Amino acid sequence: MASFRGLSCSIALCSLIISFFFVPLASAQLSPTFYNTSCPNALSIIRTAVRAAVARDRRMGASLLRLHFHDCFRRINGRCVAGSQGCDASLLLDDTSTFTGEKTANPNNNSLRGFEVIDAIKSKLESACKQVVSCADIVAVAARDSVVALGGPTWTVELGRRDSTTASLSSANTDIPGPTADLRTLISSFSGKGLSASDMAALSGAHTIGQARCFLFRARIYNDTNIDPSFASSLQSNCSSSGGDNELSPLDSTTPTVFDNDYYANLVRERGLLHSDQQLFMNGGGSVESQVGSYATNSAKFFSDFASAMVKMASISPLTGSSGEIRINCRKIN
Repeated sequence: MASFRGLSCSIALCSLIISFFFVPLASAQLSPTFYNTSCPNALSIIRTAVRAAVARDRRMGASLLRLHFHDCFRRINGRCVAGSQGCDASLLLDDTSTFTGEKTANPNNNSLRGFEVIDAIKSKLESACKQVVSCADIVAVAARDSVVALGGPTWTVELGRRDSTTASLSSANTDIPGPTADLRTLISSFSGKGLSASDMAALSGAHTIGQARCFLFRARIYNDTNIDPSFASSLQSNCSSSGGDNELSPLDSTTPTVFDNDYYANLVRERGLLHSDQQLFMNGGGSVESQVGSYATNSAKFFSDFASAMVKMASISPLTGSSGEIRINCRKIN
């Protein structure tokens, strides 16, 4: 048995309930004009703060984009859990006496950044329009504005998400695909969130910005055979076979702080940093590999597909209407 809003339900009924909430944006009550009346300056407040944060630290753009991805991808699979779905700012919650938050999950621990930027934005929004704009929407808009600040595409962010009243460490540990995943695992993981293999290939382009720690790619640069030897050697100088786990290297060695299509060009040259990155281009044919080749030479196509996939990802089971809450402080429930 599983529980939903405090009630018991069979696995079949639980799945039906989850399916009901995993619906397109239109029926999920989201709208790009959601705050036009209630907080008309919301988007400009977020945009200004993000631009300033990225100007201070270019890496922050990647960090804010990653917050959104990890927030949306963490979904309670196979269980009904009241007050938490996806793209619901559960990722921002600190631990409480009743639940352990998601910040210490394996994909997040000592890795996620940007919480202080979200806090500062929330403070400004609370001053402008108290308890109106959700933390979940702040994360979604900040991700878009970060990409734009680094030279990438823009897209229309649907608004009206509400914030979760709980978090799930176990879900965060299992739902986010890891850096050693193979192509089959990546496709399956994204499919479980309603995202296609094509969406997966486009969203992976987020790795055109940001950095990764040595222990996440050590096995690739010392053991994988589908890697450019000179690229592997250059990485080994900063990431020894033992020790130095937290030494950083850029996910895109060509233009690490510019949102462009060089990530895909690197994959074609077998210069993907993570094992999971290079899985998208293995010189074996297939639709994903063809897509990577197309993006490597056509940035406009990548930008368009990335923007569309981001809108789709941001629609993963949002809390709307009277579900959840609008937090006053993004790090704790009201």
